[in-house]
Amino acid sequence: MVRIRSQREIALIEASNKIVARTLDMLEDQVKPGVSLLELDQLAEDFIRAQGAHPAFKGYMGYPSSLCISVDDEVVHGIPSDRMLAEGQIVGIDCGVEKDGYFGDSARTFAVGEVDPEKMRLMNITRESLYKGIEQARPGNYVSDIGHAVQSYVEAHGYSVVRELVGHGIGTELHEDPQVPNYGVPKQGYRLREGMCIAIEPMINAGKKDVYTAGDGWTVLTKDGRPSAHFEHTVAIETNGPRILSNGAANHG
Repeated sequence: MVRIRSQREIALIEASNKIVARTLDMLEDQVKPGVSLLELDQLAEDFIRAQGAHPAFKGYMGYPSSLCISVDDEVVHGIPSDRMLAEGQIVGIDCGVEKDGYFGDSARTFAVGEVDPEKMRLMNITRESLYKGIEQARPGNYVSDIGHAVQSYVEAHGYSVVRELVGHGIGTELHEDPQVPNYGVPKQGYRLREGMCIAIEPMINAGKKDVYTAGDGWTVLTKDGRPSAHFEHTVAIETNGPRILSNGAANHG
């Protein structure tokens, strides 16, 4: 069931998303060589709890951590460990927050020190594809218009869209209807309406689209071992179009 949110509810969803955005802003300065993924996870959990909120991912379907941290060829859902970040890696950090019964969800991919131009280009195109998708989140458009915009943009740059994982509605649950794929043909699926809140999250591979899940049951990786990037915003669909609820200090992806 797709839920239509009141202005009061959208304000509560936005409040949770602002905590997510501040968490990612804080982590940006901590993503550097020699920092462990567990350190980042603990920093995020402490920061979220200090604001009277809860890490939405921790315990969700048995997930053990507050963040999903995915490095290089890990697409999403990487479990933080004592592994250290190294110069030249890219790292996707996905963060969810629950406060007052409403959820926020956003992700960014960061460079660890200096990265090669190909990884930087992948990050930039993935971030830009997110905004191409957001532009389509308007009343009267369809869910597939979002995915078509993402897919058209990234494939024109030689990249591929992960099919197995999608964006989603969000509000009083972390994952609600409708599903929001990052691919498709226009004018298909659910018609978008004012008051809907959705998380749009392109997961884009430098190589082929094929992925697999690691033995931990969570971490999704590219089959060809090439890097992947992930950016996500939660968006409210309003009369005049989309409004991003998870913008950070620099308003980046």
